[in-house]
Amino acid sequence: MTEGLNALSETDAREVLAKCCGAKRWVAGVLLARPYQNRGALNTAAQTVWSKMDRADILEAFEHHPRIGADLDALRKKFSKTAGLSEAEQSSVASASESTLIALRDANKRYETRYGHIFIVCATGKSAAEMLAILESRMNNEIDAELKIAANEQAKITQLRLEKIVL
Repeated sequence: MTEGLNALSETDAREVLAKCCGAKRWVAGVLLARPYQNRGALNTAAQTVWSKMDRADILEAFEHHPRIGADLDALRKKFSKTAGLSEAEQSSVASASESTLIALRDANKRYETRYGHIFIVCATGKSAAEMLAILESRMNNEIDAELKIAANEQAKITQLRLEKIVL
């Protein structure tokens, strides 16, 4: 869609926002505040609405993310150096060893079993080894504390996605 968020129909705007965060209550809340005068107003509304989400909303947002490591071939592709990657991506995404990818896959399974939801981290610019280290460092958190950490990571991801939206 080439139209800006403010000009979109409610249905189309809902679709665009759902790509940023899959929680229906978040999408509805952000839609209510349209039109946005500027990006700062959109970001503030997004953060304000997110801060009011309950556990079910947060988990709904998590469900819209692929499981890191669920597909070992997908991990291999994500973390291999490719000629087509942008310079910024090449500087932050290092090649990952097979053992790191397997460890990441297995740690994700343990995490999901322990916490009852997928591991969420704002992965932009992180290597597989960095993500594995982050995941392992969070494995001993209390359940409620970990949900809060993961929700904060979701908020970062949402903000990055919102940056791509034209107002």
